[in-house]
Amino acid sequence: MSSLSVIIPVFNEAEQIEATVLPLLKNLDIEIIIVDGGSTDQTIEIAQTLGLKVIVSPEKGRAHQMNYGARVATGEIFLFLHADTRLSQGYQKVIEQTLSLPRVIAGAFELAIDGDENSLRWLEKMVNLRSRLLSLPYGDQGIFLKASVFYEMGGFAPIPIMEDFELIQRLKKKGKIWIVPQSILTSGRRWQKLGVWQTTLINQLIILGYYLGIPLHQLEHLYRKK
Repeated sequence: MSSLSVIIPVFNEAEQIEATVLPLLKNLDIEIIIVDGGSTDQTIEIAQTLGLKVIVSPEKGRAHQMNYGARVATGEIFLFLHADTRLSQGYQKVIEQTLSLPRVIAGAFELAIDGDENSLRWLEKMVNLRSRLLSLPYGDQGIFLKASVFYEMGGFAPIPIMEDFELIQRLKKKGKIWIVPQSILTSGRRWQKLGVWQTTLINQLIILGYYLGIPLHQLEHLYRKK
């Protein structure tokens, strides 16, 4: 049994997956599980070439894929990592120390975004401020928790979007969400596609729609425009 299972949902991530997992391969004490959601590019082949465990989820969608990966994971701690996000050195020790803190039920990292735009630096500050003040990290910050807690909570809700937001809201009722003072580097591609301001506006509209009870399948159409 590994002490930590890193579960990475993927869908057509051939350009990103190698850079994400190579730093992880240096640590022999972790389990890496790639959960594919129906990729049509070389994602699976690249992952297998690197010697990684690849499973194909019977249902598409990030929530389904992460839940499926958790079912086969053997670690005492789960870290859910986006395929375009890279961890800093010493992440495992930080995770273990965080989950040993009193009343801490889950944690995540501060966000750093890959890109040179000044607007991305502003966005990083706003995201990290929100995360700390509201105890509200998103999935691109690397959410981690004990496997036993994940099972107790019933995993991610099988919804098309905002599965990370929904899980964190449930976890906050059980304990503290800790944001560790160490950054995780995620790709800036989704902000660079439409621009930081427009993408941020879409994100906030989706959150507002979620609170207003707008059906998630309608919000998903807005999300996919990013």
